[in-house]
Amino acid sequence: MQYQCGANILELVPGDICHQQVDGIVNAANEQLSAGGGVCGAIHKAAGPELAVACNTIGGCPTGESRITPGFKLAAKYVIHAVGPMWHSRSADAVQLESAYLSALTLASQNDCQSIAFPAISTGIFGYPLDEAAAIAVRTVAHFLEQQTQISLVRFVFMNDETFEAFRYAARRHLASPSVIGN
Repeated sequence: MQYQCGANILELVPGDICHQQVDGIVNAANEQLSAGGGVCGAIHKAAGPELAVACNTIGGCPTGESRITPGFKLAAKYVIHAVGPMWHSRSADAVQLESAYLSALTLASQNDCQSIAFPAISTGIFGYPLDEAAAIAVRTVAHFLEQQTQISLVRFVFMNDETFEAFRYAARRHLASPSVIGN
């Protein structure tokens, strides 16, 4: 499913983020940038032990920010480690989640990425409600794509149907139907 955002594309696909043929993949990271479970663990495993060494060199990342490392054994040139908030039902959570997406997009653009793949940041063990997180992610990314020309493709990649459906609903709700390229 693709949506036109200015001159650029926002795409929603089921699949494994570790196998995406893009310039950068986003890791739903923790503040220590250590290998965890879910998407983070899968990315660390697929990239190889060099990723953990690179992350240790960085020394961490505050919530709402991101850091970049090489992709090592991944198809992607870069891994962008974006730290979303743990859900506490506060208004600051939404601000931090939006900031994590914007920080990752900005870092990708600064490193000449033309394509980037995102997971659903903060929706796993961090407990962010899926529907709210999807709406924030879709709005934030679409607005960013409409305002710049460096990144031509942002792909959201989902390992399960529930997450895919939440993002598909958010995209249909927040992106005007005339911009739909595929269904």
